[in-house]
Amino acid sequence: MVFYLPENIENATSLDDLTPRQIVAELDKYVVGQANAKRSVAVALRNRMRRQKLTPELADDILPKNIIMIGPTGVGKTEIARRLARLTNSPFLKIEASRFTEVGYVGRDVESMIRDLVEVSIDMVREEKVDEVAEKAEQNAEERLLDLLLPPPPAIRKAEKPAVEGDDGRAASQEQFQRTREKLRAQLREGKLDEREVEVEMRDRSMPSFEVISSQGVEEMDVNIKDILPGLFGQRTKKRRMHVAEAMEYLIQEEENRLIDMDQVTRTAVERAEQSGIIFLDEIDKIAGRERGGGGPDVSREGVQRDILPIVEGTTVNTRYGMVRTDHILFVAAGAFHVSKPSDLIPELQGRFPIRVELHSLTTDDFIRILKEPKSALVKQYIALLDTEGIKLSFADDALQEIARFAAAVNEATENIGARRLHTIMEKLLDEISFEGPDLKKKIVRIDAAYVQKQLADIVKNQDLSRYIL
Repeated sequence: MVFYLPENIENATSLDDLTPRQIVAELDKYVVGQANAKRSVAVALRNRMRRQKLTPELADDILPKNIIMIGPTGVGKTEIARRLARLTNSPFLKIEASRFTEVGYVGRDVESMIRDLVEVSIDMVREEKVDEVAEKAEQNAEERLLDLLLPPPPAIRKAEKPAVEGDDGRAASQEQFQRTREKLRAQLREGKLDEREVEVEMRDRSMPSFEVISSQGVEEMDVNIKDILPGLFGQRTKKRRMHVAEAMEYLIQEEENRLIDMDQVTRTAVERAEQSGIIFLDEIDKIAGRERGGGGPDVSREGVQRDILPIVEGTTVNTRYGMVRTDHILFVAAGAFHVSKPSDLIPELQGRFPIRVELHSLTTDDFIRILKEPKSALVKQYIALLDTEGIKLSFADDALQEIARFAAAVNEATENIGARRLHTIMEKLLDEISFEGPDLKKKIVRIDAAYVQKQLADIVKNQDLSRYIL
């Protein structure tokens, strides 16, 4: 995918010109606080750009500086990594480390994360190519659809060359056909033919597939038997009647698939996954404990760590698109580490995450900023949602302070789930307005501190009730 420059970043003419300070400024639009974590990922991203400018021999020896983010849930760990990936249009995969099991146990093997990352990269590159051929695909689909709406007369279909001088009958027929075709084209573009039905010849997409059961678990290979034995299956087609609008959409997709070189897409995607992929390993603390003997559900924790180690260290993984090297994939691990601590990880794995940053719990002031400042802040989301019903919703400053105070109080009294608490409180606060919205006669609604108190005070006071509702 073509690297793009985020909005409102000044003095940067390309992604290569983005300084760490500008990267942090971009992350500030979406994540409140956590300056140390933003600083660390900005430096890691900048080092990637620096590495690309080195000679291949030296660049191959420079490994990414993987990061461990330590902090409670809901403080922005995942969002920082996700926004960083969007900023660079890098293939990004979020996966929970607790989903993996040691080789020999039932469950997902650690190499599946690399296969998933390559699939993400394939989708990204294919979308790029689709954008490149979109105009040509639409033109081709339009011509095919016009052929279905107005099949050429036999005399024109059989003619390999345009009519020559003296062949007045065929020339007139061609001219009449072209005029009619152009009228249909104009009607098609105006949408006047959308409800007309045409018969489209479609490829039979049903294909046999099978699964391979190995020591690493069950992996679906999606092997197309028709590709292996083309003479036996051939290219079967079937005809289906559909409306013109639906047929146009189908034909555009078919033309896009025909115009895209999937071999080139695969090569580009694998290279991008290897050189700029980002894997976010969440809940790393869940596998940090050491075995104390006696078996049980934690029996494979250290085994999972040892399986993850070669992936992070740099190895080659076999995927359906070929061999993929993991040497230069950036791994960002995160965990609350309430029970365990980073030093409980095996030493070899600790050494592969040289950068550690601690994210702090959110305060009342942080909640206020989260409600107002981010580009897609919660308050902006609810205002936009209710605006679709014609309701002009607004929040007074004292209302936001009350919402933030309630969120902090519930987090302190019950489980601390960080900024996610704001979602539950906002839903409860606006429940009545959201339900009655379409029927409200008064379309201008202003939320103040008194309204917040009225909706939430009783629930927050009753801790047993708030555990279930908020």
